[in-house]
Amino acid sequence: MEINYPFRIDGSGRVARTKDNDTHIRQLIEQLLFTESGERVNRPDFGSGLQQLLFAPNSGELATTTQFLVQGALEQWLGDLIQVEAIDVQSVESRLEVTIQYIVRRNQERQVAAFIREV
Repeated sequence: MEINYPFRIDGSGRVARTKDNDTHIRQLIEQLLFTESGERVNRPDFGSGLQQLLFAPNSGELATTTQFLVQGALEQWLGDLIQVEAIDVQSVESRLEVTIQYIVRRNQERQVAAFIREV
């Protein structure tokens, strides 16, 4: 088991751990999506750039740009853990919905993770 994201202390006063590997991978994807470039001291290029697009005009172009940014970041940072099959980005009113379908390389299981951000 790995450290839980977001970081927190559990009921026993220890660092909280994820319950399984699938949860850990989903949390890694979430970290990658919502970390801005330059935010990590020792990895200044870690992140997807998604946060920079939150205040951009919501449009089809925004969704397409987001899809390319997310695809590139996932392949660069998590390519050894997952194989991305599909990324669907929808701009719905003031929300950006990102759905990622991927295969966990360790066990070849297909997973789907959805993330919603208010724009």
